[in-house]
Amino acid sequence: MRWFRDPDRNDIQHELPGWPEGPSFIARSVGGGVAERSLRGAAVAAGVAVMAFLSSAGGNLSGGSTADGEGSDTPDVPQDEVEDFPVMWAAPGGIARTLPWQLDPGRENQKLFTTHLIVTDRRLVIVHLPYYGKELGRIEDDVLWQCTRSDIQQVTRRNFKDGTDFVIAFVDGSWCRLRSIRRVQLLRYLAPPRDLLALTDLAPDQKKTVLAFAEEHESPGTPFPIVSRNPTGRLRVETFPLSRYTSAFGAAEVNITMDSDGRKVDVGDYLPEDF
Repeated sequence: MRWFRDPDRNDIQHELPGWPEGPSFIARSVGGGVAERSLRGAAVAAGVAVMAFLSSAGGNLSGGSTADGEGSDTPDVPQDEVEDFPVMWAAPGGIARTLPWQLDPGRENQKLFTTHLIVTDRRLVIVHLPYYGKELGRIEDDVLWQCTRSDIQQVTRRNFKDGTDFVIAFVDGSWCRLRSIRRVQLLRYLAPPRDLLALTDLAPDQKKTVLAFAEEHESPGTPFPIVSRNPTGRLRVETFPLSRYTSAFGAAEVNITMDSDGRKVDVGDYLPEDF
């Protein structure tokens, strides 16, 4: 059950401009523990997010595993995951109310269309494109929505129930709950934001390694590598070859990790925070 709420927990889905009619849900009204168990079951079984298939594409995003293994049977916020299940929370005029209806699996046919979130150092952009099952490299996307990074107050993981959800809270107090099967890659630059480094920030040996990596993966449309600092202090270098973009999964990265001396770190020597 996906709810669209204002701060008084009123249902606002009929107030959202341009949104077509979608499914209506009726909250359980039985009392005591039976009600709690019923609502919990509904949350587990019926609807975990606005976004049934939100994946990464372009910008600073990457592809890889399909889940981060952090699913939990324990609600992070019981009042919003068991007693109620809002996927949009916004007073009139709130940024979250401007989100596109194509994110809602109750309104969009996700067998025919998919939606991707592009993250850059300046903004978030949601694009929408047809899903061609036999032509995954065919990408015909249209921009549906965008906001600046300064509009975002915080991005928080939500592990209940599958470990694929996250909440974007905006500076005006509104928020939305989304889902991505590639949450690890998607949130690498959002929760918390990583330090991005320019070539001029690097030591000579580190710069040499980055330039060699860029040359190795140079091809038309492939961006120059992004360098970020891992929580371990090591540097992650990654790029997103155009040949690895798909309509289903967005962008998949090619990456290395290097130490302070510019040496590549063997994957067997990675620390958990390097992944």
